[in-house]
Amino acid sequence: MIRYSQEFKQSLVEMHNQGRSYTELAAEYGPLADSILNWVKFYTVHEVDGEKWTQADVNALQKENAKLREELEILKRAAVLLSKYN
Repeated sequence: MIRYSQEFKQSLVEMHNQGRSYTELAAEYGPLADSILNWVKFYTVHEVDGEKWTQADVNALQKENAKLREELEILKRAAVLLSKYN
C-alpha cells in the first residue's frame, strides 16, 4: 500500500477545488479516485461561526476532548479517594 504525504493529498484537494475531476487526478497522479474524494472531504475548509475548520481539525479536537474527559474522570476518582483519607 502506498502512503501519500499530507502535502501531496492537500495539493490534490486544491487541484480538485480548482476544477479538476477525481478521475483526471487519479489518472495523472496515481491514487484511486475514491481516495482523492475522501481527502477532499477530510481537507476541505468549512466555515463555522466565523472560524475555518477541516475534518482533520474536527477529528483532532474530538481526540483531544476524549483524552481530557478521561483525565477528568481520573481526577474525580483521585478526589474521592483523597476525601476519604482527610
